[in-house]
Amino acid sequence: MKYIIITGGVISGLGKGITASSIGLLLKKCGYNVTAIKIDPYLNVDAGTMSPFEHGECYVLEDGSECDLDLGNYERFLEIKLSKDNSITTGKIYNNVIKKEREGVYLGKTVQVIPHITNEIINCIENVTKNNNYDFCLIELGGTVGDIESMPFIEALRILNNNDKNDCCFIHVSLVPKVSNNEYKTKPTQHSIKQLNSLGIVPNFVVLRCEGILDDSIYSKISNSSLINKNNIILNSNVFNIYEVPLLFFEQQFHIKILNKFKNNSTNCNLTDWSKLTTYFRNKKQFKIGIVGKYTEVDDTYLSVIRAIEHASYSVGLTFEIIIIDSENEEISNFNIIKSCHRIIIPGGFGQRGIESMINVSKYCRENNIPCLGICLGMQVMFIDICRNLLGYIDANSTEFMQTKSPVIDIIPECNIHNKGGSLSLGLQEIKLTPNTQSYELYKNNIIKERFRHRYSINDNFIHYNKLKEYITFPGYNIKFNRPDIIELKNHNFFIGCQFHPEFNTTHNNPNPLFIGLLRSLSLFGIEKNNKKILNVL
Repeated sequence: MKYIIITGGVISGLGKGITASSIGLLLKKCGYNVTAIKIDPYLNVDAGTMSPFEHGECYVLEDGSECDLDLGNYERFLEIKLSKDNSITTGKIYNNVIKKEREGVYLGKTVQVIPHITNEIINCIENVTKNNNYDFCLIELGGTVGDIESMPFIEALRILNNNDKNDCCFIHVSLVPKVSNNEYKTKPTQHSIKQLNSLGIVPNFVVLRCEGILDDSIYSKISNSSLINKNNIILNSNVFNIYEVPLLFFEQQFHIKILNKFKNNSTNCNLTDWSKLTTYFRNKKQFKIGIVGKYTEVDDTYLSVIRAIEHASYSVGLTFEIIIIDSENEEISNFNIIKSCHRIIIPGGFGQRGIESMINVSKYCRENNIPCLGICLGMQVMFIDICRNLLGYIDANSTEFMQTKSPVIDIIPECNIHNKGGSLSLGLQEIKLTPNTQSYELYKNNIIKERFRHRYSINDNFIHYNKLKEYITFPGYNIKFNRPDIIELKNHNFFIGCQFHPEFNTTHNNPNPLFIGLLRSLSLFGIEKNNKKILNVL
């Protein structure tokens, strides 16, 4: 097995995940079989209990694992399905080691960071690759070199490299900051590489993150101080969108240099389709789509929703400007922001904050025929709106927010309300669709599979079907739990809520049908109707 290990220096958030995904894409386009691992050195067992303000989006895999958003980047770029084994955390490693110690696996030995923790890390890495036909495994180490919590992982990767040096390639991603005009500083990168060297790892390549183009003197300085060949220093400057990073690497023959390091044959790397994708997203934006959420201070919170919109827009040939709207923004009350958007998405979330504004947005979209997609919490918000404003249950609410006489949303029986970690309804589940509904026409299938992450849902014991059927349909039922997971409003261009997370099940070649439906739906403003070219696409 050949391992490509990506570390980071100077600051976190440099784009190691996109770097890893882009390298993996190039190798896959060369015909190689690629997988990826994300190492997060935090003590949490997984990302499930972490606030979006702390860590951005929590991404859910098919097996129900709650993990870092970079695994979403891997799945989307490489068009692969990952599992819990592809996500490694300090909490997971220590849990495994302590469990083994309690079971007597170590035969009375004093359990220590070296060798027991480092061996467990290596075992977890090798569990991903053994018995699988992978050519390359990308390993991204989160954080920055020098972080105390990442030290055991650095040591484990050093040991992995020493086991067979021909099987590991180290790529260090570092920042070259711009301090004034066109003056770039290399000293932070030089120190970062030296710190990595002091830990027993000499990178084969350095990827430089910066604003623009670097002159040759920058490469010379870094090469001379680190003894890394100038040809192995790769530029990763700011680009228009993330889809352009693989093309930037391709122009520098990064994939060929990596393959040469492993003495692998470099085959033809066809990026024609990918080039079309990057060109498309440079087109002028035709419409606006608003995401009305409650975690708007962190850019990565709704990352998968944004990618799902991009994938669907590429498929249908309509370009959208995406606007993130804070549900607590005072301007929502007059709906001017909502009026400026041609589509609305109400995404997932937890807690009472900002909920009443979301309910009002749902009501406004419903009454004004604005296409709207509600995801997880968004569907619950839609259902509360319908029960309050169409059925007359003015106290309709969720028991997540308050106790009420009309608990139209309630906790699902299989969830543990006391133990927060990993206790939600998680992962891939089957939903049976009803023919002659919008959802059925979009999916064109009787049975669909989507990923879930929720603790509350429509209270089936409270549903007054005779009253509801005048206004909505329930076109999708969970096969395992026999509860409604999709709602559709009748006589509306597009007003659909889903309890699952369709944004976790999408790539640019296979966009999710619900996002396709949202983007194809005709808006209130009739702009598409007056544009014959766009109407033909719809």
